[in-house]
Amino acid sequence: MSDILTASGTTVWRLIAGRAHDRPEAPALIEGGRVLSYADMIAAADRIAADLAARGVTRGDRVAVLSENCIEYGLTQLACAKLGAMVACLNWRLVAPELAWCIELVQPRLVLCSARHRDLARAAFPDRQALDLRSLGCAGEAPDQARPEDGFIIIYTSGTTGRPKAAVISQRAQIARMCAFRLDLGLAREDGYISWAPMFHMGGTEHLFSTLLIGGAVTVMDGFDADRIIDTLEQQRIGWLMTVPATTELLLARLRTRRPRIKGVRVVGAMADMTPAAVIDEVTRLLDAPYLNSFGATETGMPPLSGDLIRPGEMPRSLAKKLSVLTELRLVGPDGRDVAEGETGEAWVRGPTLFSGYWNADQVNRETFSGGWFHMGDLFRRTPAGYEFAGRSKYLIKSGGENIYPAEIERVILADPRVADAIVVRRPDPHWGEVPVAVVARCDDSLDEAGVIALCRASLAGYKRPKGVVFVPVEQFPRSTSGKIIREAVEAMVQEATA
Repeated sequence: MSDILTASGTTVWRLIAGRAHDRPEAPALIEGGRVLSYADMIAAADRIAADLAARGVTRGDRVAVLSENCIEYGLTQLACAKLGAMVACLNWRLVAPELAWCIELVQPRLVLCSARHRDLARAAFPDRQALDLRSLGCAGEAPDQARPEDGFIIIYTSGTTGRPKAAVISQRAQIARMCAFRLDLGLAREDGYISWAPMFHMGGTEHLFSTLLIGGAVTVMDGFDADRIIDTLEQQRIGWLMTVPATTELLLARLRTRRPRIKGVRVVGAMADMTPAAVIDEVTRLLDAPYLNSFGATETGMPPLSGDLIRPGEMPRSLAKKLSVLTELRLVGPDGRDVAEGETGEAWVRGPTLFSGYWNADQVNRETFSGGWFHMGDLFRRTPAGYEFAGRSKYLIKSGGENIYPAEIERVILADPRVADAIVVRRPDPHWGEVPVAVVARCDDSLDEAGVIALCRASLAGYKRPKGVVFVPVEQFPRSTSGKIIREAVEAMVQEATA
């Protein structure tokens, strides 16, 4: 029976090595004028794996990486995949205390960083030596000891308790996500991908590896650059051109000006709910590609709802989502039972694209996976048109593609003795989609807006800092019978005051 189970599973390294065996000269990773073929990529990753193994990295270990997007980042992830180790992808937008928490949480065997972020690494973990990411590689043999359920990468998600959680995506989940990616979007083997989103995000890493698993070429970019993206579109056929609302409009402006002759795009965009209808209409017409109308998460991948594409020049009345392949979905009420058609329930998900839980968070995992389903915390209702998003059971702010939980900001503000109470809500923003706004009751009038922003600047990444501060008497906070501030009512107050 064990041989049968072994034969039925595979890993990221073995599948990508298979692509290299079939098409060794095909382009795999592109960065500027540098191009690695599949054969070059496997050879380089093998040398990095040998170096990591010589430094004591073995199956189950964590290797933390703090770096901008570059080919070496992907090579290191592939090398760790061979060893059965997992890469903890650190967010360089965080400040030193936040990064220190991320390192403490996963206890990596090694920390790697780029030259650009070396000072941040020293400030965040002064007691650890951070090796140069680009210096790895040596001769020698590296054991291929990974198994399908071994962790592949760790992506940090904002925590509802105010601390990031470390989501473990297994090699099995990455392979399943490739299958959903290809089937839901109708991708072909020759379709490429532009990895411009930071590699500490799924948009930077997950789809890079999904493309390599298919056999396509990935163009690695150090951040969003509309002109460089258009240059790539003129040279290479792209499967999914991943953009978020803030970047879609930047891309659209350059498309209008340049009117490029592109090789082709199969699907464009993301977060259709937060993108103006006129933008969706124009970008799909200019690229002659449908717009992705989906809902997913770090924990689930593009599923559970990535089965709908908005055709060029067509804006539906409803942005209801359609179920992904490889996914089971229930909508569940507070009583733990499935809700009736048209009623709102929390999305519970099951399927092979799911992550393997949060690292070192047993209690959270017991609650989140209760009953054998992953509880997303997102609310939907099912209608004849599909699944309509109804809100978040765990209040979340999505700003320019970044997830921000108010508890992270509130924890910092409430620690100041001049604050009697505080809550953070979202406010619509034409550029970022949503931004955080702090509503504060102070017990010392010396605390002003600049003071609140300064508190946050010392402890939080820039995108998490409030983009506005509203002061109210503490008695004006609307509260439930249990005394908790009613966040939705405060949000309405802020929107009314700024209308």
